[in-house]
Amino acid sequence: MGRRLGSSVVVVTGGSAGVGRATAVAFARRGASVGVLARGEAGLAAAVVEIERCGGHGLALPTDMADPAAVDAAAEEVERRLGPIDIWVNNAMTTVFAYSWDVTPEEYRRATEVTYLGQVHGTLAALRRMRPRDQGTVCNVGSALAFRAIPLQAAYCGAKFAARGFTEAVRAELRHDGSHVQITTVHLPAVDTPQFGWCRSRLPKHPQPVPPTYAPEVAAEAIVAASLRPRRQKVLGGFNHLVVAASKVAPGILDHYVARTTVAAQQAAFDASPDRPDNLWAPVDGEGGADRGARGIFADQEGGMANRRWLASVPALVAEVGHAAFDRLREVAGRP
Repeated sequence: MGRRLGSSVVVVTGGSAGVGRATAVAFARRGASVGVLARGEAGLAAAVVEIERCGGHGLALPTDMADPAAVDAAAEEVERRLGPIDIWVNNAMTTVFAYSWDVTPEEYRRATEVTYLGQVHGTLAALRRMRPRDQGTVCNVGSALAFRAIPLQAAYCGAKFAARGFTEAVRAELRHDGSHVQITTVHLPAVDTPQFGWCRSRLPKHPQPVPPTYAPEVAAEAIVAASLRPRRQKVLGGFNHLVVAASKVAPGILDHYVARTTVAAQQAAFDASPDRPDNLWAPVDGEGGADRGARGIFADQEGGMANRRWLASVPALVAEVGHAAFDRLREVAGRP
């Protein structure tokens, strides 16, 4: 279970489902008091029940992370009811699965306000309280897609790139001031969460994570570890280390690789429901207001690089990398 946190107060944004839900529960298992910020009230209520069942103390705070005043008010309520915030985890997100030219300006704005500005609002709300005390940790949840963008996720990738830059700027400012407040980032791989069932999509098939895929509890444990022993950043998953490295040393080959593979890889074998609800503008807790929990519907893909289905795909992956390298060489050779 790891270090006990009986006197610690933690805030997790986007904590009603997915990685945020698993993270809130992971902190609760260590005895922490956890304030959960999200929009969906059914998910929030279920999260608090699970937190308290695991030995922590939960506080549900319905909050739209795109609203800075609401975020600050939620932080104030956490400190009033639970005590000074020790750890703040920025995890809330939303997105649109579609070609970039099929996403409307309003959709780009909304995805950016939640996924990027939500981290800004959360970080600043935490710093207003942590800096005067000269202690505390902010953990921003990033993605391998903050280093390597892929098709069909322009809104999300743009927001995660922006969040990475924001976090680096804040880190430098804290260091300049000699502050003991820490800021760290955990960059996640593909994780099996409910987001693929409730983020807006214009794809013909149901969206899915790009393998290798991990369980939300794996991501949660990495977030807890980074929050307790902060370092600059943590990239989770061996394959994602390769992706981040390749984005630096061979970006052109990676351009061709993601163009060849990730449009299909993000779509499941079954059709998307034409009337599927999405959470871009309003929460979707599930049919009839039911709780969605941490896990998605792709449990058979979990296990990361040890998943048998993923291991079976390695020869095809290697072949695609070879094709991508060849395409890149032809592209370079064809330039005047």
